[in-house]
Amino acid sequence: MTQSPAPAQFDAPPQAEIARMIEAMLFASAEPLSTAEMARRLPEGAELTAALEDLRARYEGRGVELRRVGEAWAFRTAPDLGHLLERHTVETRKLSRAATETLAIIAYHQPATRAEIEEIRGVSVSRGTIDQLIEMGWVRLGRRKMTPGRPVTFVVTEGFLDHFGLSSPRDLPGLRELRAAGLLDNRPPPGADAPEAAPQAQDSLFES
Repeated sequence: MTQSPAPAQFDAPPQAEIARMIEAMLFASAEPLSTAEMARRLPEGAELTAALEDLRARYEGRGVELRRVGEAWAFRTAPDLGHLLERHTVETRKLSRAATETLAIIAYHQPATRAEIEEIRGVSVSRGTIDQLIEMGWVRLGRRKMTPGRPVTFVVTEGFLDHFGLSSPRDLPGLRELRAAGLLDNRPPPGADAPEAAPQAQDSLFES
């Protein structure tokens, strides 16, 4: 008589249970959780990717939705319900025009060096402008560029993506939309003919 094989003691829980575990972790976390962090906490052999997609589909169209933020995941209010929470939003700091333009350039051209940012903007970038973006958690240092002098580069953070509801920098709007929103000036690119007697460009000209 052939005996049935004994059940494995270390089989991963069913996918529905894995999704339930992920749901609990994400709701308990104040910050988006990376897939690596979730995988570290889940039982060995858990199908993390499949469970995340199942969970995202389950919450689609509800008041909160599961969204990918770079390499991390988080529950966020559905876009069409965001107006319900506006009264609870506190604006702690307003970005200057210089900081807003610098942030946009880093997001679109990352990894970007200070010299590259200045070339695109056509004006010098003060140290305080980039320091402000770093302090806000929207910009961080990237890898040094393999060029003479090995200059540091700047990239946007997952906090930036999360704040603007983006999964990755590829989801950023086009330059036309940025200009329409006032995030970029309609100035000609560096090197283009400028009006006569134009004042020397400084960061202060872009302060709001």
